[in-house]
Amino acid sequence: MSTISSPDVLEVSAEEVISAAERLTGVSRVTPLEFNERLSARYGASVFLKREDVQIVRSYKLRGAYNKMSVLGDSSRKRGVICASAGNHAQGVAYACSSLKIRGNILMPVTTPRLKVNKVRKFGGEWVTVMLTGDTFDDAYAEAIRLAKETQAVFIHPFNDPEVIAGQGTVAREIMAQCLEMPEIIVAPVGGGGLCSGISAYLDQFGEDAPSLYGVEPEGAPAMYESIRAGENIRLEQIEKFVDGAAVQQVGALTFNMCRHRLKEVLLVSEGKVCTSMLELYHEEAIVTEPAGALSIAALDQMADQIKGKIVVCIISGGNNDISRTEEIRERSLLDQGLKHYFIVRFPQRAGALKEFVAEVLGPEDDIAFFEYVKRNNRESGPAVVGIEYPNPRAHDELLSRMKEANVDFQSLNGNPSLFQLLV
Repeated sequence: MSTISSPDVLEVSAEEVISAAERLTGVSRVTPLEFNERLSARYGASVFLKREDVQIVRSYKLRGAYNKMSVLGDSSRKRGVICASAGNHAQGVAYACSSLKIRGNILMPVTTPRLKVNKVRKFGGEWVTVMLTGDTFDDAYAEAIRLAKETQAVFIHPFNDPEVIAGQGTVAREIMAQCLEMPEIIVAPVGGGGLCSGISAYLDQFGEDAPSLYGVEPEGAPAMYESIRAGENIRLEQIEKFVDGAAVQQVGALTFNMCRHRLKEVLLVSEGKVCTSMLELYHEEAIVTEPAGALSIAALDQMADQIKGKIVVCIISGGNNDISRTEEIRERSLLDQGLKHYFIVRFPQRAGALKEFVAEVLGPEDDIAFFEYVKRNNRESGPAVVGIEYPNPRAHDELLSRMKEANVDFQSLNGNPSLFQLLV
């Protein structure tokens, strides 16, 4: 990772958030704040969910994009706007372009799923041109910056902008108006830091009585966590992009400055834990979230002691999940819970070897979910990749004991990332 020093920057005020809320009246939805019985019983707390997944564009991003664009002067509006995004920010900007009658160019990577591209075109209508460029978000971002300079279009940053931050902060204004009692803890996802910065700006007016604000990042993309720990804004060289709505290599100078002073703590959760929370929300409450939308729920296990007996608000930040990822989500969840494990097993090259493994080594409820020979020849043994699903996490240790007793030649893949990625 590398470090970049940033100059002192101005912070966003509660008054700016209130002004943003006035501009958003009749544009964005006042999303529901729902009491969740399951989570409240599990943690001995009063847990509420702020449902930004039912916002017009299925995420809070509309708030910041619209607020920023609504304050542009006539000359800026005539020049139009430009942004780079592969997801929610693009949809928010597109909706704002159509609502405010401002021309916009939205750059998205060539690899963006067609469904997301079509959504942007739907929300933007005739006011938006979608430009597919580059293989990654960074490619699209670089081209958007270049075009903004060339055409003098206004670049709409997804998080590092005062008006965008103020717009996102309207989520907190709604929470405080909807709660019958002052919440004691608010938990929100952190990507670039715009949402947490906006929430913290609004809460600042309550002084010592303000709820404690916790941010949550995925373990594979801890840009804010590492920056706060280092005391300066750090750019991560590599990140895990699965939680795409919160996977950034570097947070903003403004958002870093606000979050490091105002967040109670930044928590990290595994991508697998996020998947488990997504599946639970779907199966128990029929709530469809994207990975970033489930970050706040995924952190509650870590916070069990802090939240017991308290009023807690978890922000479900978005619901734009690609259904084609369902199998990967389930897989990551099983691995994280210890309910699935992959091995390389070298079976003796004789008749009945696999049958003996199934009958004598596997437990009665263990299930072979994946089986593929890596290489078959006439040698004494043939290696195969075998994926086993368990009824409970204890079954893994029991299987290991039986394999050792039976002198099975095996190697675990779950703890070997390079081999796991290569073979599974």
